[in-house]
Amino acid sequence: MDLRPLLDELYAEGQAFDATQADRRDRRRNLEPDAAELLTLLLRVGRARDIVEIGTSNGYSTLWLAAAAADTGGSVTTVDVARPTDARANALRAGLTAQITFVTADGGAFLAARPRRSVDLLFLDADRPEYPDWWPHPKRVLRPGGVIAIDNVLSHPGEVAPFLALIAADPAFTASTVAVGKGLHVAVLS
Repeated sequence: MDLRPLLDELYAEGQAFDATQADRRDRRRNLEPDAAELLTLLLRVGRARDIVEIGTSNGYSTLWLAAAAADTGGSVTTVDVARPTDARANALRAGLTAQITFVTADGGAFLAARPRRSVDLLFLDADRPEYPDWWPHPKRVLRPGGVIAIDNVLSHPGEVAPFLALIAADPAFTASTVAVGKGLHVAVLS
C-alpha cells in the first residue's frame, strides 16, 4: 500500500487542527515530513528492529516508523500518557497494526522498566522538559550502535538544552543536530 496519500492527509489534518488550538498541549504537533523521511532513512540504514517512540499523538510519526520497520523486520512500540484512539484508527487504515504496539504510560517510567540494551532506535517527541529526568534510561536501553533521535531541537532549543547537554557530556555518543523540520538531533551510541 502506498502510504504517502494517507500520511499527507494526516499531516494536513494535524496542521489544520493545531491552528485551532490555543494550548500547545492540545495540539497534534506532528513531526515534519522531511524529518520523518530522515528518521526512517536512519532506521532502514541501521536495520533497526526494536523501535521505541515516546509521544504518539495521532500516530503520524508512528506510521512512518512502522512502515520502515516493516522493511527491516522490526516493530514499533509507541508510548503516550493519553490513550491513542486516533493513532490506533490510523494504524488500521494504514494496514500497519501488526508492526505497532500501543502503550499508555509515562515515557520516563516506560524507559525505566525497559530492559537494558533492548532498543535500536529511540525517538523522543513528547514533553521536552521531562527528558533530563529520564536519564540515564534513554542511554541504558540502547544497544551499541543504537540511535536516540530528538525532535524540535531548533524550534524549542531552551527546552531541550539540558537533555542535549547530557548527551554531549557522554563520550559514548556521537551526535549532531540536523536542520530538517523543526530540528532533529541524532545521537549514536558507540
